[in-house]
Amino acid sequence: MAFGIADLSIIPMRREPSERSEMVSQILFGELYEILEETEKWIYVRLFHDGYEGWIDRKMYVCVNDEYLQTYQSNIQVLATEVFNIVTKEGEWGNKLLVSGSVFPFYNADTKKMRIGNDVYTLVSKIKKVNVQNLRDLLVSYALMYYNTPYLWGGRSPYGIDCSGLSQIIYRLCGINLPRDASQQVVWGQDLSFVEEALPGDLAFFGDEIGNITHVGIIWEQNRIIHASGRVRVDRIDHQGIYNEELKRYTHNLKVIRRILNS
Repeated sequence: MAFGIADLSIIPMRREPSERSEMVSQILFGELYEILEETEKWIYVRLFHDGYEGWIDRKMYVCVNDEYLQTYQSNIQVLATEVFNIVTKEGEWGNKLLVSGSVFPFYNADTKKMRIGNDVYTLVSKIKKVNVQNLRDLLVSYALMYYNTPYLWGGRSPYGIDCSGLSQIIYRLCGINLPRDASQQVVWGQDLSFVEEALPGDLAFFGDEIGNITHVGIIWEQNRIIHASGRVRVDRIDHQGIYNEELKRYTHNLKVIRRILNS
């Protein structure tokens, strides 16, 4: 069994082993994956943090050994909380620009160093200091950090993100690992009966006429929701669904609201 880690800012995961295939998700810097299948040019992988599977270009593959894997999994890893973060690699010139949600494996706060496989990186930029006294406020502040990010199917970064990628990465920044897709996230947490019961950070799910879950957003305040539709935006929400004030119509039909946080 073989394992790998992302040493690039973003690695596209595709549905089929082809550059023309649909991008289903992305692997961010420092995220681990297991190799399930290989071809000459492509590798089929499963991410450790959410179990999501897809094909990546073999040229983007960096191998890690069992010792690294076990130590990585036994440590609490630091995540990048700034929208953009700069690191340098020892022995190379130039910088790498990393996005929020990236992992800094074995990060040392004193030296600002981390390790990807056998390579040592140094964080040049700063780590944002966050107030964790109110986790709901923290979730909302992270979500608003992505405001106006363009919609991108399969995206998980400030360069482009989809609706479930937004909810997943926001919760991940707060230490909670959600599944990748909205249809998987909807079974998590406590079901709420009315939109008026929702608190900041609760997730609202939307669907089609036959009940399929097709969209998810993050409740901000009463009757406001943060979601990715065209771009990350803030719209009104009520018992019927999301009302787009620019279009003057409802764009998504509300199906269920789930509370992931207990408090």
